[in-house]
Amino acid sequence: MNALESAHYSPARAWWLEARCEVLRVWRTPSFALPTLLFPPLFYLLFGVVLASRDGARADVAAYLLATYGVFGVMGVGLFGFGVNVAIDRQRGLLTLKRALPMPPGAYLGAKMASAMLFAAICSVTLAVLGATVGGVDLSAGQWLALFVIDVLGVLPFCAIGLWIGSRVGGDGAPAVVNLVYLPMAFLSGLWMPLSILPDAVARLAPAWPSYHLAQVALGVVGRDAGGPAWPHVAVLVVFTAVFAGLALRRLARRG
Repeated sequence: MNALESAHYSPARAWWLEARCEVLRVWRTPSFALPTLLFPPLFYLLFGVVLASRDGARADVAAYLLATYGVFGVMGVGLFGFGVNVAIDRQRGLLTLKRALPMPPGAYLGAKMASAMLFAAICSVTLAVLGATVGGVDLSAGQWLALFVIDVLGVLPFCAIGLWIGSRVGGDGAPAVVNLVYLPMAFLSGLWMPLSILPDAVARLAPAWPSYHLAQVALGVVGRDAGGPAWPHVAVLVVFTAVFAGLALRRLARRG
């Protein structure tokens, strides 16, 4: 980088451009954008509105699924956005190229995190609109805001898990591996139906999954959680994020 280029170099602008390019890249990938943005609202309409209207507990079902499908949505954003895209970037040699470019350290992963949080926000707002209109969910402004914040920040543990998957598998196998993690974890965490109606073994193992803990935090906002304070669930999510991010970064630094 010569003196003229150095005079116009701005780390903040480099971060912004990297994040902007990542958002555009993901937005222009229908195989990622459409499922992650459409599946949670469509499932919510089917199970939280249409089928729930057949019984007398429609409001309870709509509120429960509003919280859990928000978690389901951000899980997909984090796992696929990092697990698949990082694996593809590794396979194509893009990570090696990024290291050779004069870009700030962390801009690559920071851009992916910003993109994931943006898509999580879109998913959360879409579900909130459906819940408040056709779902008949009645929450205060503070509760709506709390659900939004939980969804946006709650994507981070799944970004870390996705990053770990992406650091270990190739681009061709990453979608299958992510699906093997994503769908069973959602079911075993009680995101599709309450744990109370699932076998006891599933309920006992549910705390092993980060999605269960994020769901309990979200369900606490709408008054449908299992009881108890939220901070132990938040602590578990922080540990999951730190452990998987650390393992993934260590492997990427060693192998790329």
